Amino acid sequence: MTSAAPAYLSPHADGLLLAVKVQPRASANAIVGPLGAELRIKVTAPPVDAAANEALIRFLAEKLDCPRNCIELFRGHTSRHKLLKLRGLDLATALARLA
Repeated sequence: MTSAAPAYLSPHADGLLLAVKVQPRASANAIVGPLGAELRIKVTAPPVDAAANEALIRFLAEKLDCPRNCIELFRGHTSRHKLLKLRGLDLATALARLA
């Protein structure tokens, strides 16, 4: 099952790890698609005072149909390259909802 996982999504002890590259100040929130080992996501918020991080978590919670507290910014608080922990989701569900 893990061999079918894309490079940006990997199993973790209590859920999944999602590697993303965020593009702030976009015209609309959108998942662009895979870019190397990351999933490229556009958010409308500027990268100021964690606004882009909050917009990213809000957008992913909506796309994944899960509570916002199930998505944790694990690494990359001030970088465009971020690692998020998705709790309570399995690989198949996450892939279907991110598509």
